[in-house]
Amino acid sequence: MPRVTRGFKARRRRNKVLSLAKGFRGGKHRLFRSAAEAVDRALCYAYRDRRVKKREFRQLWIARINAAAKMNGTNYSRLISGLAKNSIELDRKVLSNLAIVDPSAFTAVVRATGQAN
Repeated sequence: MPRVTRGFKARRRRNKVLSLAKGFRGGKHRLFRSAAEAVDRALCYAYRDRRVKKREFRQLWIARINAAAKMNGTNYSRLISGLAKNSIELDRKVLSNLAIVDPSAFTAVVRATGQAN
């Protein structure tokens, strides 16, 4: 008696998993069972890391702002506090970019907060 191959829906499901496994090495891009495990794991990491990426960028921006603030005679926490007190609504991404691209403008912002030496 011939085996049942489950028809086109099963083939479509397997092909979907195998197409998500493109670029994986070894049997993980070729064998359905290995590919399914690898794809499940990859999708979990992708979901998690979309959130982790936001944390890591914020950390990077804060480190850059702190370094630039120290060059202007203050530190990160005093600068952010001064921005809040003076109602200057610049987010950390913009401040970080300003510190890199236009240091004189960043110095002006620090002076506007009253934190510069």
